[in-house]
Amino acid sequence: MTDKRFYNNIGRKIVVTGHYGSGKTEFSVSLALQLAEMDKRQENRPPVFQRQENRPPVSLIDLDIVNPYFRSREQRKMLENKCISVYGSIYEEETTAEFPALSPGIRVPLEDKTCRVIIDAGGNDTGALVLNQFTKYFTNNDTTVLTIVNANRPDTSTTTGALEHINAIEIITGLKITGIVNNTHLLRETTADDIINGHKLCRQVCDESGKQLLCDCYPEGLVDPDELAGLSDNLMPLGLYMRPTWLDR
Repeated sequence: MTDKRFYNNIGRKIVVTGHYGSGKTEFSVSLALQLAEMDKRQENRPPVFQRQENRPPVSLIDLDIVNPYFRSREQRKMLENKCISVYGSIYEEETTAEFPALSPGIRVPLEDKTCRVIIDAGGNDTGALVLNQFTKYFTNNDTTVLTIVNANRPDTSTTTGALEHINAIEIITGLKITGIVNNTHLLRETTADDIINGHKLCRQVCDESGKQLLCDCYPEGLVDPDELAGLSDNLMPLGLYMRPTWLDR
């Protein structure tokens, strides 16, 4: 579990941006599960959310509707079984998942001050453009905007490239990115060295931009967190929920 100081540094609404292949959807799903687990322990909530009886304490909004590859809404059943509501496309069936039509219900968790909301934005600045129609919900102090950086992706493998990516998102959305998340990976080939190298890059990005390095991610079960001891105050384990194993064969 991630250090509690990480959770103290994020608001009720967490907007997750990042380049294609950065792992922002995997991060969004893992964060939602961890927040729901924390809430369950604190309030002894039932293991399965009953939609007709109460409202879940954590919601995930999937705004990745521009050329999506991995969609957090594909894990709707698993997430709802963990007391997490999922919003996104107006169509819930996979056969219509590619239609870029958003459900009006998205505004429900954004307006509910008792609910923590994770917004999985589209990849790159073009995908993040969808955020603009919800700008009024992201102007107060309870919103944290994050960018996921994977130093093994060509466009964010250098400090200059990562900064250009961050600037492009800020310009097109009008939102101020406050936190950087190091999620440097090579899928199932990820090593501790990958994460350590990504940490160094993200530190340089933060030094030049004045932003905060919020956490370093590692794939749970593939990298031993003991190998990352001393890397940062906050290590976040990520599951591999979004990538079918057959893709790695």
